[in-house]
Amino acid sequence: MFLGIDIGTSGVKSVLMDGSGAVVATASSALSVSRPRPGWSEQDPADWWQAVCDTLDRLKDSHPAELSGVAGIGLSGQMHGATLLDGANKVLRPAILWNDGRSGDECALLESRADVHGIAGNLAMPGFTAPKVEWVRRHEPEVYAATRLVLLPKDYVRLQLTGEAVSDMSDAAGTLWLDVARRDWSDELLEATGLTREAMPRLVEGTDSSGRLRSDLVTRWGFSVAPVVAGGGGDNAASACGIGAVRPGEAFLSLGTSGVLFVATDRYRPNTAGAVHAFCHALPGIWHQMGVILSATDSLNWLSEITGADVATLEQEGARTHDERGGRPSDLVFLPYLSGERTPHNDPAARGGFAGIARANGRADLSLAVLEGVAFAFRDCLDVLKEAGSEVSRVTAVGGGARSRAWLQILANLLGATIDCPAQGDFGAAYGAARLGKAAALGSGETGLFTPPEMSASIDPDPARAEEWRAAHQRYRALYPALKEVLS
Repeated sequence: MFLGIDIGTSGVKSVLMDGSGAVVATASSALSVSRPRPGWSEQDPADWWQAVCDTLDRLKDSHPAELSGVAGIGLSGQMHGATLLDGANKVLRPAILWNDGRSGDECALLESRADVHGIAGNLAMPGFTAPKVEWVRRHEPEVYAATRLVLLPKDYVRLQLTGEAVSDMSDAAGTLWLDVARRDWSDELLEATGLTREAMPRLVEGTDSSGRLRSDLVTRWGFSVAPVVAGGGGDNAASACGIGAVRPGEAFLSLGTSGVLFVATDRYRPNTAGAVHAFCHALPGIWHQMGVILSATDSLNWLSEITGADVATLEQEGARTHDERGGRPSDLVFLPYLSGERTPHNDPAARGGFAGIARANGRADLSLAVLEGVAFAFRDCLDVLKEAGSEVSRVTAVGGGARSRAWLQILANLLGATIDCPAQGDFGAAYGAARLGKAAALGSGETGLFTPPEMSASIDPDPARAEEWRAAHQRYRALYPALKEVLS
């Protein structure tokens, strides 16, 4: 048996998986986010640990025999969170999370001090860890002075599980302290925030062992032996392990609150000009690229809030309108920049909008425009991934929005790629973490352990509409700079 633990922003999820890859049981525990000031986002690391203990206590109560056979544990988690500890491993302040925006000024400072783009392969953004620590250095000097160790969320949990300060390559790549090509800490990038390697955890690959479970926890949860704890991965890399996107060129599209287009690569392929995230994968010798959009299904959530119609109704209305139009693009254009945008603009001040509204348009037309606008944003991500050398012919769709066949058809048309839909099951980060736990227990980093799930359907692009969708995307692309000029 193998266990995967995902430390998310809204909750912790633990998955118990058998040797064949079947999920035997799951348990979840909710987390809350503190927002002490506008744009701030924090959590108490003690809450992560309590939530992990809650889920494992419940798995012990419900499946004691199965839990006792766990040989490997994998960890996944929200990336970028700055968890600062003193010399006794005591937490010094609440962790500053990935969606905290306070460190914009610090990003510019770091880029002036070191070759962030060349070494880390990414733009300095407030979401990353290093700018957050620089903010603490400038605004909370007493906390910074006491800091002896900086950990990411899942690695703080690992410290509680094993007593070891360790991170994996994929999560560490999101700190802006990692030399992503060399898969090692960069002394130059660390110096930009006044730190050295002594403040960093030891690095391992996601499939490697990072230690074994503490003896008191082995007794608490009834394990027959002390399980190996794998290096694990950041949430998107772990999700890729769950759905089998681990070989160069394999890709997945996550259509959730935010959106991710993820492609595995055979080497380090940055494109900072396009705000592409170039990170290490959770498997040795593999990297990945990501395009990230901030408002995917959240765009439908917003439309639901202002119209009073539930999201399912809006999706159905948009899908019906799409079919009535014979699969042709809408006359309306929607920019989904409701919370700024990451890829390709890296513009937290970007704003959304509708263009081309006529008196005859109704709610269904707005719904279709939202579906298309989000799909256009994914096409923007694909374009900058291609600029960095990736070719994508197939993607696996996951997330709540992937239940919409019409939305996936629009995406297939815009991406020019076949979209595969998993038949059933949860192939998220916790499941991927369980697979990494299995790899560590077996002592194998082979990609054959991370097979794709069975697919229920494949959606091909419509070649007859390719030129229409290309032209529609060009109209969409013209709207952002025009709107930015008007609003600036």
